[in-house]
Amino acid sequence: MTLADVLLAIEELWPESLAEGWDAVGLVTGRPSQPVRRILFCVDPVLEVIEEAAAWEADLVVAHHPLLLRGVTSVAANTPKGRAVHRLIESGTALVSVHTNGDSAVGGVSDVLADALGLDDVAPLTKAANGLPEEGIGRVGDLAELTSLGDLAGRLFGILPAVAGGVRVSGDRDGLVRRVALCGGAGDSLFDAVRAAEADVYITADLRHHPASEAREASADGRPYLIDVSHFASEWLWLPAAASALDNVLTDQGHSLDIRVSTINTDPWDFILTPGEG
Repeated sequence: MTLADVLLAIEELWPESLAEGWDAVGLVTGRPSQPVRRILFCVDPVLEVIEEAAAWEADLVVAHHPLLLRGVTSVAANTPKGRAVHRLIESGTALVSVHTNGDSAVGGVSDVLADALGLDDVAPLTKAANGLPEEGIGRVGDLAELTSLGDLAGRLFGILPAVAGGVRVSGDRDGLVRRVALCGGAGDSLFDAVRAAEADVYITADLRHHPASEAREASADGRPYLIDVSHFASEWLWLPAAASALDNVLTDQGHSLDIRVSTINTDPWDFILTPGEG
């Protein structure tokens, strides 16, 4: 099958119309007419992952994060982005980005995280402007039973890939939670929606000091509690599900491709120092 065929399947699963206006999704390198036999999924299309794809002789890399999110005037190979583009073209590897369209779609990043936690009655935190009622950024739902904040954080720690930063928690360790809001990736722009959803706890990544501090100050009872996880880890969970979904669509169309998930941890942090707990 051709890259154009795969792109149609990708559009079926994660329509570009669901991408946020600021985003850059879709095909980055590759000819639509080129054959595709092997597909590699990853979070970050960094050079190490591109080398992994080339060594495996992948024809296509499906990356969550865009390689070229902002405008550039050069892809000369004396910059990291330029080297990535050159290596992709030299190895004949196509690259497509499925970013906020992969966040928003049914079965997307936040849906997979909600499923992993066993949430019921799941709905979007913010509904997609151009999607179905169940599509949008972030998710909110209910745990099957009341759970302590510490136990929920521990469950999340066990679900996510191991990274140096671990899981950071703001709130009473013994406080009971049931209604959970979450957003895979950076979600500190969604606090208004989290409060409107009356969530007991909000799980997301890249929580900055001021938004986190202001969220604590804005709540009389300390809720929503906050759980801050690795950006990479929160989105990596989606990769196996996404690879399986694409494989299912292509198989239904009579195609048999080799699809796998990158084995490279692209979280940028290597180690962390923390005080003991006494």
